[in-house]
Amino acid sequence: KGMYHEGGRSFTQVLEKMEHHGYSAVPLLSVDGRYIGTLTDGDVLWGIKELGFPNIREMENYSVMQIRRARDNKPVHICETMEGLLEKVAVQNFVPVVDDRGVFIGIIKRKDIIKYLAGVKIDLADTSAVPVHA
Repeated sequence: KGMYHEGGRSFTQVLEKMEHHGYSAVPLLSVDGRYIGTLTDGDVLWGIKELGFPNIREMENYSVMQIRRARDNKPVHICETMEGLLEKVAVQNFVPVVDDRGVFIGIIKRKDIIKYLAGVKIDLADTSAVPVHA
């Protein structure tokens, strides 16, 4: 809900959504729902500079896809292992999740994984996780 944008959205629309919700990054989706990449607040700042510091009305004329992205968060398949997920979340604040067709399903935030792991005892010799009860 409100965490991603179709590639055709204007730069202003995405910027306002990021500001309103306090997001530092948002997944970008194609019109058919496929994950395209990640737009960060840093990408936004560099984009404003590269566009010649347009005012907010002028930014309506630019598609979010015209903004160069420094790096995209790599997605995982819905059936990804916990090990694969942990590899991604170690270097990304969130991990986009896609289905077999590459369609975006949602995101898993680093914070949510940390909270999950805080409540789970992991036996490294055994890959199963056991809940810890206080």
